[in-house]
Formats: sequence, structure tokens, C-alpha cells
Amino acid sequence: MTILVLNGPNLSRLGKREPHLYGARALADINRSLAESFPEIQFEFFQSEIEGELIRKLFEAEDEGKVQGVALNPGALAHTSIALRDAIASIRLPVVEVHLTNVFARETFRRHSFVSEVCVGVISGFGEMSYRLGVQALLWRLRSEVGK
Repeated sequence: MTILVLNGPNLSRLGKREPHLYGARALADINRSLAESFPEIQFEFFQSEIEGELIRKLFEAEDEGKVQGVALNPGALAHTSIALRDAIASIRLPVVEVHLTNVFARETFRRHSFVSEVCVGVISGFGEMSYRLGVQALLWRLRSEVGK
């Protein structure tokens, strides 16, 4: 099984950007820890500051047929991107939205996500554990669909 872990704008700055909110570990460290936590899973990691590259990666993931699910941290695009929302809605892969911080306890503009309504679920507020919880949710979802 392969899961795509897709990260949006500013997540390349983890470890440097507001460590009091986002933690002191770099995205590469989080990716490595995630892969170590799920040795039975193949991961594809992708991060971009560019909205269109994230959309292209979602389409490639479905079209190539190598990925069974997506853990997506859209960053600020969650609150601004209808294009990303529409891309998620147009693919059949299950997508779990993840956020390091509790977006509902932050600024008002962060409390609405355009992508949430087209994702199978949302994990928010558990730091880097949000990624692990997102992968666990994807695995549960994929395994429960097999039993149908």
C-alpha cells in the first residue's frame, strides 16, 4: 500500500517558522518519523509552495494508480483554495486533511476550510502526531472499504 503525504505552502519552513506553534522539527524529520511508524506502508512525500503543483500531484496520484490514499496538509490553502477543493472532489482517492495546529482555536479566518467538505475526515491540533493519526484514519477507511 502506498500513501501520498502532500504538504502545501510554508510547510517547507517547519522547524524555522513559528516553532511555538508548529514545533521545532523540519518537515523531513516528520516524514522520516512517519515512515518509521508505518514500516508496512510505502510513502510518497511531496511539498510545494505552488497550488497548481499540489493539484497536479493529486491528479497524477489517481491517474498512475500507485497510491491508495492521501494525507494532505494544505496549509493556508485550506482557507483560500477552491481550486484545491475542486481537485480533491474530482478524484476517487480518499483524502484526509491534517493540520499541525488546532485551526479552530486560532484566528477566525482559519476556522473554515474549503477542502474539509470533500475530504473523508480532518485531523487537527496534534502537532506532528496529526500526520500519524491521518495515516491511521486512511488505513482504517481503506480496510473498511475492502470489507464492503
